[in-house]
Amino acid sequence: MPSLHELVRAHTDLVEDDVTWLQRLMADWQILADLSFADLVLWLPDREDKGYWAGGQMRPTTGPTALVDDVLGTFIPTGRRRMLDEAFATGRLVREGDPEWRDDVPVRVEVIPVRRAGRVIATIARNTNLLGVRTPSRLELSYLQTAADLTQMIAAGHFPLPGQRSDHADSPRVGDGFVRLDPAGRVVYASPNGLSAYRRLGLHGDLTGLVLTDLTRDLVPARKRLDEETLSAVLGGRDGRATEVGTDEVTLIVRSIPLRPQGDRSGALLLVRDVTELRSRDRELVTKDVTIREIHHRVKNNLQTVAALLRLQARRTQAEDAKAALEEAVRRVGSIAIVHETLSQAVEETVDFDEIADRLGAMVVDVSGVEVPVRVVREGSFGKLPSGAATPLAMVLTEVLQNAVEHGYTGASHADGSGPAAGRVVVTARRIVGRLHMVVEDDGRGLPGGFDLDTSTQLGLSIVRTLVESELGGVLEIGPGSRGTRVQADLPVE
Repeated sequence: MPSLHELVRAHTDLVEDDVTWLQRLMADWQILADLSFADLVLWLPDREDKGYWAGGQMRPTTGPTALVDDVLGTFIPTGRRRMLDEAFATGRLVREGDPEWRDDVPVRVEVIPVRRAGRVIATIARNTNLLGVRTPSRLELSYLQTAADLTQMIAAGHFPLPGQRSDHADSPRVGDGFVRLDPAGRVVYASPNGLSAYRRLGLHGDLTGLVLTDLTRDLVPARKRLDEETLSAVLGGRDGRATEVGTDEVTLIVRSIPLRPQGDRSGALLLVRDVTELRSRDRELVTKDVTIREIHHRVKNNLQTVAALLRLQARRTQAEDAKAALEEAVRRVGSIAIVHETLSQAVEETVDFDEIADRLGAMVVDVSGVEVPVRVVREGSFGKLPSGAATPLAMVLTEVLQNAVEHGYTGASHADGSGPAAGRVVVTARRIVGRLHMVVEDDGRGLPGGFDLDTSTQLGLSIVRTLVESELGGVLEIGPGSRGTRVQADLPVE
């Protein structure tokens, strides 16, 4: 289905500020659909005045739908729907006297002009399935009255409000709990769910007639009321935003929408949601996250201890081959320690591998014993990688960089026997459609004659090949570069 932006660009003359206004409206129009017990369709005017395009659709969660099929992206020519033409022309709410019949279902249709900065930029068709209408209860009457207030605010350009929107994951909805306030902040009506939420907070009796701000201060201990100004503004219905209130046992989110259908504030709609279980799970996740990071920190410390012991043993070893092998082991352990150090500081189990690659390049250069200065440069970005891929890739990059520095710049670098004044190793990384393409290229002496990756017995290359092909499921290629050696690995990534 086309998006609102696509429809606007293709068929209308609406400007960016108009689109932003409509997006904010659609972020909150589930509230209007639920209060109205009706389907909503947003109609956009065609730039050539030929008709209207359906830019959005919302079904109610409080009643039966009046629109079985999706209408998003459909077109209605001018003259086919008189109510749409009239609402755009007059800028006033248009109601049809007789219901329309759709698939043997009577549907009452109303069209609401959407005004911004004095202009009607769209309309909302409100479609009510009359088969779902019954003798209204006090709850339904309160819903409908509040829907009428919001409708007038939309037509006058006073809604949507700036601030928190109802499309946030934990934002309360109409069915979670509904409270209607008068201009003084006194409760006029509370739905059963809204009343239950406050009773879990400690209320005994009814909410009707109580000043919600004063009541909440009585129920919530002072140490839990961190922002008295926000509490008063939201629970008094003066500010259109959300806040959390609660005790040690119960947490509520309360969202306020000031109502001013005639311009002056006539009260407020408050939506209340009990998020006690949600916050409890959040705390559990935070605890687990802290524990995981602490484990990574301890693993890093243990690896650094192992590296220190290997380094100490290398210093006491007389045999040069054994000393070199121990120093290589130190570098391999160190590369894994860098990954765990990064994970110990990360909020998620993913790491920014660019930082790791830069640190590995610096580490390899620092411990190298080559005669010429070598600089490792990164081009492109590895992006974020899961920890399961970051650790083997760090070892691969360490081995490849170590080979490039030590074997590329020791002795004569080129066939003519000339040696470079300085060396340069370039690490290039690109993410393309679920894959990571990494290239490490140096300008050193190049590969030895007759080199074959399949027959090579070098331990470092065996480690690299095993990690790339078996651990990471990728493809490894090693060959001559423009001057020195070129190593490339193509890996699948999430």
